[in-house]
Amino acid sequence: MTTTAAAVWGRTEQQDFRARVRGCLLGGAVGDALGAGAHGRTLAALRETHGPEGLTDLVPAYGRRGAVTAATQMTLFTVDGLIRAQVRRDTGAWHPPTDVHRAHLRWAATQRDWGPDERRPDLGWLARQEWLYARRDPARACLAGLGDDVLGTLGKPKNPQAADSGALVRSAPFGLLVGWEPQLVCRLAVECAAQTHGAPAAYLAAGAFAVVVHGLARGDSVEGAVETASERITAHAGHEPVTEALRAALTAVREGKPDAERVTALGAGEDRAEGQLAAAVYGALVGEDVRHGLRLAVNHDGPSAATGALTGALLGTLHGETALPPAWLAELEGRGTVLELADDFAMEMTQGPALHGPSDPSPGWLTRYPRD
Repeated sequence: MTTTAAAVWGRTEQQDFRARVRGCLLGGAVGDALGAGAHGRTLAALRETHGPEGLTDLVPAYGRRGAVTAATQMTLFTVDGLIRAQVRRDTGAWHPPTDVHRAHLRWAATQRDWGPDERRPDLGWLARQEWLYARRDPARACLAGLGDDVLGTLGKPKNPQAADSGALVRSAPFGLLVGWEPQLVCRLAVECAAQTHGAPAAYLAAGAFAVVVHGLARGDSVEGAVETASERITAHAGHEPVTEALRAALTAVREGKPDAERVTALGAGEDRAEGQLAAAVYGALVGEDVRHGLRLAVNHDGPSAATGALTGALLGTLHGETALPPAWLAELEGRGTVLELADDFAMEMTQGPALHGPSDPSPGWLTRYPRD
């Protein structure tokens, strides 16, 4: 796998990129936390409890306000894998799907172990964060696909019938590889999704989502990024459910005032990847601001945490971290870890040679992100 030449990073460009990376990861986590409060509840029940607008603020989930689900956990490990892929490139080993797979295997260990296994030198710093060792309703296909060390591929994907959003919700970080061309971003996201989800609609939705994030991170409009995503996946067999879902999201914008029923009609009420993608794109298109877009995203009968996480990642990438609701950020579980990882990713992508180049590598960086 090859990439384009690295971008020229001036100070302004670095600051904009870091704001979008922070916005993407924090926005996804905030949306995830908001949606977690609606988990397992119908729209009717949400309206009965919270009023006609449904859920409009964080409510306790998993014993606290601001708690995140497995969607955020796996997204963070995706970032960890992408950083390590860049670090390992110095050794001549360059296969990002393998590094992301290894990172997701470290996540899978957090779902089995009580806490970090300090005997493992490959953990790095992320897998030593004890708050991540909590089981937060991971997709069954993720646990099954990562139940052994075998790498799923497009030729032989794991869980060929898995069509839910479990791979989709961890795929935003691929879009933050702004120095790559869209087709390579799509390819990497698709290959990594197939490691747990083998249904074409599931892995192609992940590829399309990553390309939409990529377009937004590069400064494109939501509409422009969606069009690019549609173009990238049409060459793949089985793309029709995903391209039709994206088209439906664009069309729904012109069909009237945004409401929960319109979000549900796009597919948010069912845990299928293409419907969750369509609902998130719609929320990013019609959201008056991040708060409005996220409230719209989580009020339905389906997996609200997934819709919230996807919509939050898009809106955060589009507007940057300062557009996120501060009151929700203040209560967000693991906010310090998310911020630290976001800044590490931005630093690696813009200043990587200064951290692990052949002349003067940083031992601290290589301890955080081991090559092995």
